Amino acid sequence: MASRNNLKMRKARPSTLLERVVAGLFLIQALGGCALLPRRPAAETGDRDFTQYWPPAEGSHGLRLAVKDLIDMKGIVTTAGSEYLAKNGTAATKDAKCLEGARQRGVDIVGRTNVTEFAVTVSGMNEYFGTPRNRVSRRGRRIPGGSSSGSAVAVATDKADVSLGTDTAGSIRVPAACCGVVGLKTTYGLVPLDGVYPISPKHLDTVGPIARDVRGTVEGMDLLQPGFAGKYHSAVAAHSSAKGITIGRFYVPGTDREVDQAVDNALAAAGFRVVPLGDDFRSAWEQAEKDGRTVALGDAWNTDQYAAAKPGVSVVTKAVLTLGQFEYSNNYQRAIQRKRAWQRTLERTFRSVDFVALPTLKGLPPKVPMFGENPAFEARVFAMQNTVAVNFAGNPALAIPVPLNRKDITVTSLQMIGPRRSEAGLLNAGRLIESAVGTADKYVARR
Repeated sequence: MASRNNLKMRKARPSTLLERVVAGLFLIQALGGCALLPRRPAAETGDRDFTQYWPPAEGSHGLRLAVKDLIDMKGIVTTAGSEYLAKNGTAATKDAKCLEGARQRGVDIVGRTNVTEFAVTVSGMNEYFGTPRNRVSRRGRRIPGGSSSGSAVAVATDKADVSLGTDTAGSIRVPAACCGVVGLKTTYGLVPLDGVYPISPKHLDTVGPIARDVRGTVEGMDLLQPGFAGKYHSAVAAHSSAKGITIGRFYVPGTDREVDQAVDNALAAAGFRVVPLGDDFRSAWEQAEKDGRTVALGDAWNTDQYAAAKPGVSVVTKAVLTLGQFEYSNNYQRAIQRKRAWQRTLERTFRSVDFVALPTLKGLPPKVPMFGENPAFEARVFAMQNTVAVNFAGNPALAIPVPLNRKDITVTSLQMIGPRRSEAGLLNAGRLIESAVGTADKYVARR
């Protein structure tokens, strides 16, 4: 029988519940003052992109790989960006399965990259390990995006050639978009999740590469799926130009006009045939975004509810978990039941277009808040991303930087969604965009 408190939770409106959660946690934060802010460990790098950093040996010319601190490495504690796990976790007894290709190739693993606490928030901020520094803006400090924040900053600042990240609701593509790098969310189930800290392993979790350009992203995929480089070269041979590739352009309501214009300019420069997607697709997308968020939050609660009462866990993480408890109790099962209908919508769409294009984010990455991370700010960033519907379907998607006509930030991000297991074709489409507008290094002055 359900408890009285659970019955009250079921009756509460989501907006009312969230308001109470946020207000209550702000009150706790205000009353506790600085005592709530944990002491940070010594920074591994000035950019706070690593939780552990191992510079390559002098004279080494091998591929430098950074690994998100959500992926097990033998003999090392996986912290998941958490003070509690950093202090109380046990060392992994073996590598995550997705590292097999990297170990066989003998690449230089240069460190463990920073991540938002338990990978449940999207700003990229971390109270304990510090927030990775995003160098994309000429004015003001912008968020790095999360949860694979350190993975994106590590390649943007050239401390790694490739980073491995995870993507549950946008956690590769959002930081790639914020930091002006390339990020690939892989098809659900393509890369094994054994030894990866779980958030939504049965529905949403994926592992994928982040790099400064498409070439580096291909190298990262070849580590995760040995032999992938051959598939990519076959895709290049099949479509050496954009001629014959049809893009379904999806215009997301609420997107900044200048961001939409940058996406349209890049598609036109590459020479794709572009057709707009209509209202039916928009309605299905909006429902999938809601359902994907419900599943992501509900599964975060299922995975991490133990952490709600642990010392050192942040106010923001507790707010996310509380909201996840509500979503799981009230909306989760109905969302799961609608999943197959959304997958069928995408399958029909890909009968008439090769890929779907839209901005990765509705606007530019916000500035880091003056007084640090808070639940309201995380909710604002969460609403900006156009990513979770892709995870809900299980399809792959590529976030690739494109130039933006502004003085303070000169880059935004185009997201390309493909049919299941179309990673090679997506990266070839990204190559064609890069050939037309240049890599981000051409038009981004990283400060």
